[in-house]
Amino acid sequence: MIEKVLVADDEPLMLRFMSDLLRRQGKDVTAVENGALAIQKLESESFDLVVTDVKMPVKTGLDVLKAVKTLHPGCLVVLASAHGTVESAVDAMKLGAFHYLLKPFSPEALEGLLVKCEEHLQLVKENGFYRENAKGARLIAHSPAMKKILSQLEKIAKAQASVFITGESGTGKEVIAGAIHELSTRAPFPFIKVNCAAIPETLLESEFFGHEKGAFTGAHMRKIGRFELADKGTLLLDEVTEIPLSLQPKLLRAIQELEFERVGGTRPLQVNVRFLATSNRNMQEAIENKVFREDLFYRLNVVPIHLPPLRERNEDILPLAESFLERFCLENHKPLKQITPQAQKKLLQYPWPGNVRELANVIERCVVLDFDPSIDADHLYLDSSLAAPKASYRGMTLHEMEKQLILETLTANHNNRTKTAELLGISIRTLRNKLHEYEEIDPTHSDERM
Repeated sequence: MIEKVLVADDEPLMLRFMSDLLRRQGKDVTAVENGALAIQKLESESFDLVVTDVKMPVKTGLDVLKAVKTLHPGCLVVLASAHGTVESAVDAMKLGAFHYLLKPFSPEALEGLLVKCEEHLQLVKENGFYRENAKGARLIAHSPAMKKILSQLEKIAKAQASVFITGESGTGKEVIAGAIHELSTRAPFPFIKVNCAAIPETLLESEFFGHEKGAFTGAHMRKIGRFELADKGTLLLDEVTEIPLSLQPKLLRAIQELEFERVGGTRPLQVNVRFLATSNRNMQEAIENKVFREDLFYRLNVVPIHLPPLRERNEDILPLAESFLERFCLENHKPLKQITPQAQKKLLQYPWPGNVRELANVIERCVVLDFDPSIDADHLYLDSSLAAPKASYRGMTLHEMEKQLILETLTANHNNRTKTAELLGISIRTLRNKLHEYEEIDPTHSDERM
């Protein structure tokens, strides 16, 4: 959040206009009438945002910008000028300015820019989290399947092609996506994630492309969308198959042309973005069932990566468990625990329907709730109904196994969809779509059961 703002302008009326407007937004404002005083303030205090005129006596706005970049690299700088040109704006951006305002500007313009600044700082914070999260996961790979994927990862990251990552929920698709961004030439720029399953359908278009003020009821000011925020960086479309079919043509065009319009806008905007997408669905079935456009799939699926479920990569279970144990003991300020042989055996025998995410949750529970120096089999809170693979799964296709597991879990939880989705590691929307799909295939599965 932006709390402290430094405003510098040698025009008293403009200085007061900007200061009063920012104070009405709840900001702590320091106002100075020239660049030299601004630099003095920067030498003794830190600020979240600096708004400075370009042409000032003694020290110019560009001098202030250079001082900010030296003294407080994380601070955003907005330059304002009544004599601006395209060239001067470009030069300012090259020196590290966040934005360039032409005087005179309206209160709405400054308010909208403030929103954009706060969104940017929030994304910087999120990027730091994603980077640490990607490092923390350490991409454990002892199984042949995962070793093969990781051996290709750096080559994939250095390319600019779109990547489609498939696999069951909890297999680590987002971690792989984060690693691709971090290994790419786009690593210094934003890594923006859109959880397509978590955003209401009515808001998804605005989330992608942003909207103009007054575009619809409740649009009180301009909103910058994820496409625009990801410029020069990477955009992750997480669970992309949850995007409504009606929005997919617009998404396809934006990906193909790297051009879009904000909701309610008339001016096309261009971006330089690399696209990563993930899905836990069978893509061939999604296309055949008219859930996902085939042309959009092929546009995103230039480089496919499929992550196997944890039950098919037993060699990774114990190394992952040890990695999570070290991480959670450190986070909770506890001495490092040991996993006993009996607990190791139980971990290896469990089918892990929630995959790596479920394993992480189980280990974290052991660290938080148990105070013994080691983790024994009795400390592992595993669902006993899933403790061993069902013999009835033999001879089934993966689709049939998935269907049976979902219906059995739903029944075991008394048709509680929220609990079922949580246990299976999928979104409520995904569960609803799956149940609807099963009902269409077999009408005997009525809503009474589901």
